[in-house]
Amino acid sequence: MIAFRNVCKSYGRKLVLDNLSFDIQEGQFVILVGPSGCGKTTTLKMINRLVKPDSGEIYINGINIMEHNPVELRRSIGYVIQQIGLFPNMTVEQNISIVPRLLKYPKERWKAIVRELLEMVNMPYEEYAHKYPSELSGGQQQRIGVLRALAASPPIVLMDEPFGALDPITRDALQEEVKKLQRKLKKTIVFVTHDMEEALRLADTIVFMHDGKIIQMASPEEMLRNPASDIIREFMGRHINGRGAAELYVEDVMRTRVLKVPKTIKVLECLDRMDRWQVNSVIVVNEDDTYAGTVQLETIREYGKAGHEIGELVSQDTPTVSRHSRAQEVLDHLLNSPYKYVVVLNEDRTVAGLITPTSMTKAIGEALWGVKS
Repeated sequence: MIAFRNVCKSYGRKLVLDNLSFDIQEGQFVILVGPSGCGKTTTLKMINRLVKPDSGEIYINGINIMEHNPVELRRSIGYVIQQIGLFPNMTVEQNISIVPRLLKYPKERWKAIVRELLEMVNMPYEEYAHKYPSELSGGQQQRIGVLRALAASPPIVLMDEPFGALDPITRDALQEEVKKLQRKLKKTIVFVTHDMEEALRLADTIVFMHDGKIIQMASPEEMLRNPASDIIREFMGRHINGRGAAELYVEDVMRTRVLKVPKTIKVLECLDRMDRWQVNSVIVVNEDDTYAGTVQLETIREYGKAGHEIGELVSQDTPTVSRHSRAQEVLDHLLNSPYKYVVVLNEDRTVAGLITPTSMTKAIGEALWGVKS
């Protein structure tokens, strides 16, 4: 869908991009990662013609982007930046709908789009549509920035370190929401970060750049197992210390702070707790505190009824593992399955914690390369 062919760019005497050639397939979540000055942001900005190459070509669906009107091209590509850039004098609804309104969408259509997008990130239209950016938290503002980029249903969305200024808890929640949106809407996302952990968590494909060149382009799993060069290891702060990932156990990599609710809790109270924790799923336990299953936010929205117990919606599809199992056993599953986590159980079937891609990559990084996050 997006193709770079022999692209070069210099600023003065500094060569920023050195004969760059690679392809991004439709519907992929591709992350450009590497140290500062490696050329990743310049590469991103070339896609919507904010930066012009000195030589080479860039194609979208087989058409050279230089043949497009730059304004029309940018309106057809979503763009999210760290600074968010919401208009302070516009409401949430007005900010999200700005591109559809510029494109002359009928009012009923863009209003329906705003409502649908807000619901996707658990921000009810009635509560948030008429608020101003100053009335929102930093995480909520960034959510609106993401929704604005999606409002005109662009096939491509560019994201330049969108979560870099957020606190870790908010960043984790937004990463999960963006990945969920990408899977549901099947957009092609090109995302820039200097955070390898973020790249491993979100990407279908990671493009590691250094000095204007691509050092490795691979899946997160492949890059974890077989980094192509010492440059990648050094970027991650890695120095082999003799302890391998194979020696890690589940209890070494799990998160112990998790939201658990009794299966007798009412649906509305459960939703309130999930909102306060900023999570899209919840672990449900029996009266004796043993594991009963999980419930997804989508399930509650579709089937939940006020006054009913959450236990009526429990699913046992989420994988479980003993805390004494080897962590390596769950790595492939986490990277390739549709589930966001694995529930960790004690011997008595009570919940010990859970493993997420984030907790796993942190532990592997420390074990293999001496990295502590």
